[in-house]
Amino acid sequence: MCKCYLKKVEKMPQKRKAKKSFGEESSSTSSKRKPSNCNGGEDKAPSPWDKASVPQEPGASINGEPIYNSIKLLAEEGFEDVAKLLSENGVTSKVLDRVTEKQLENLGICPLGRRLEAVDCIQKITDRLYGVKIVNDPIHGHIEIHPLCVKIMDTPQFQRLRSIKQLGGTYFVYPGAAHNRFEHSIGVSHLAGQLAESLRQRQPNLDISNTDILCVQIAGLCHDLGHGPFSHMFDGKFLPKARKDKIKHEDLSLKMFDHLVQRNDLYSEFEKHGVTENDRDFIKEQIKGPLKHKSGEWPYKGRGKEKGFLYEIVANKRNGIDVDKWDYFARDCHMLGIKNNFDHERCIKYARVLEVDGELQICSRDKEVGNLYDMFHTRNTLHRRAYQHRVGDIIETMMTEALLLVDEVDSMKIPGTNGKKRKISETVDDMEAYQKLTDSIFDQILWSTDKKLAKAREIMMNIQKRQLYKCVGQVRPPDGSTFDKDKTVEIKNKVSRILKDMKSDLQNEDILIHLVFLDYGMKDKNPIDHVRFYNKGNPNQAIQLKKNEVSDLLPEKFAEQLVRCYCKKRDKASMDQAAEAFSKWSQQQGCTAGEAMTPVKSSKEACQTPALSTLPPHPRGTPASAGKFKSHLQF
Repeated sequence: MCKCYLKKVEKMPQKRKAKKSFGEESSSTSSKRKPSNCNGGEDKAPSPWDKASVPQEPGASINGEPIYNSIKLLAEEGFEDVAKLLSENGVTSKVLDRVTEKQLENLGICPLGRRLEAVDCIQKITDRLYGVKIVNDPIHGHIEIHPLCVKIMDTPQFQRLRSIKQLGGTYFVYPGAAHNRFEHSIGVSHLAGQLAESLRQRQPNLDISNTDILCVQIAGLCHDLGHGPFSHMFDGKFLPKARKDKIKHEDLSLKMFDHLVQRNDLYSEFEKHGVTENDRDFIKEQIKGPLKHKSGEWPYKGRGKEKGFLYEIVANKRNGIDVDKWDYFARDCHMLGIKNNFDHERCIKYARVLEVDGELQICSRDKEVGNLYDMFHTRNTLHRRAYQHRVGDIIETMMTEALLLVDEVDSMKIPGTNGKKRKISETVDDMEAYQKLTDSIFDQILWSTDKKLAKAREIMMNIQKRQLYKCVGQVRPPDGSTFDKDKTVEIKNKVSRILKDMKSDLQNEDILIHLVFLDYGMKDKNPIDHVRFYNKGNPNQAIQLKKNEVSDLLPEKFAEQLVRCYCKKRDKASMDQAAEAFSKWSQQQGCTAGEAMTPVKSSKEACQTPALSTLPPHPRGTPASAGKFKSHLQF
């Protein structure tokens, strides 16, 4: 491999002699090579890699920055024949990094191994000259970040993600869940590049270019730009109640991406790295999906059908297996302290693009089917134990109530374009205002002095004091059926009528009903049915694996629903009445009982606990308190 190192060092290795053909060099020869100076080897002559000594293209610059003579550096790295052919065919340093293995093949460069080494060397030359940033990530280790991605990261719109919790209200349940959208986005970008590069190395015939990989990395980096305060709380709970139109965070990510590029004037940076307007459409299509779609036509315009598999890397609409999930599974499990049995690195190594029903899809090795089932089981576990946790869920509900109360208050309006003040719910229409909206709004309300914010301030303070609405019951609908989301109000009204019949003082507004959906990512369908595999004997043939061909221990159903009832009043009498009414409703519906709720002792019961001094002495002379403790351990 060429000696193009990513780390910046004072002295770099001398130019090497011309390479031998791929596979020609023996291991004994390679073992005699002296280590380069950057690894502690002997002193070398000054490196031709120092920018000051690299010749520039005459009169060539972009945005005032010089374009270095990368063609000459390529020749000095032992690829004189490649550099000569590229120059003869009009390739300049400005577009060198866009050269693909397929193009080198068309120029007559042989064999395959040499073409791959040349492409690898070209990439590292570009990275070295224009600056690759290396960050240390707790999940993926040292990550190399492309210079254009660095430019995107170093903007206020991207840095805003440092102030948005990845798991929203779950942080109030799991103290370790303090990570933010910022590091998740970097992780997704890294994995997207790894998967794309892995496919290019194993299948050169796919003609994956450096620009393709860069666009996939940028899509991974920017896919969550549109998240609001406390992530899914904002677009999943607040916006549906504050606005009539349906807005998803993917829509906002596209708006924020365009705003980021325009506000920071990054068009020249994109041009410098060969990313065109069509490539930017490709980036946005990966985040959201088809921007325009006509039946019977290829729905994307960023890339053609021959590269349709690239759309499955960041956000896979076909089966949900994508690098976005791979990162948040690993990252969230690490921060939550929940074991992750899924290994995304194996998925990358065994990924292969094959033709399925006339389209190219990313497939996996047949022996990896168990690993993929583990992936979806991990997803279900995270939703059940963390994302849909009943306490985290109600905390986000209380936050939503507070935001709805302050939405109309003038002091909480946010200045946007031309200084126009926007309500919180209106900021999604103006990215200049939306970029200022982060988790900090919680503290802004909590410590406000505006009398109009008193009710919202009380809710936020109750969250801080852990005076939360109490979950008094949780059941599952009968026989695997589900209640539609619009049935929530109907269920609440029925429970309220039961309370009225019980002569309870609880009102309709004191009761909350939440419908929780748990699945493997495709509602009641098995996502593995939408995955294609290959086997060792025939790696070019896509096959389908049915569940009964894998194991008899896999789940029979892939989705279920939970119905939760919360009571806003915290006194024991009110909670007992709410629990009884919900229990009666669930019996009428034939629901299956869910997990038992933690009983709450009244203050009177708590005071009735006998003092240690009044406990009788233990027969063996053991202290009374220890005797009481042991009595709880009897079997």
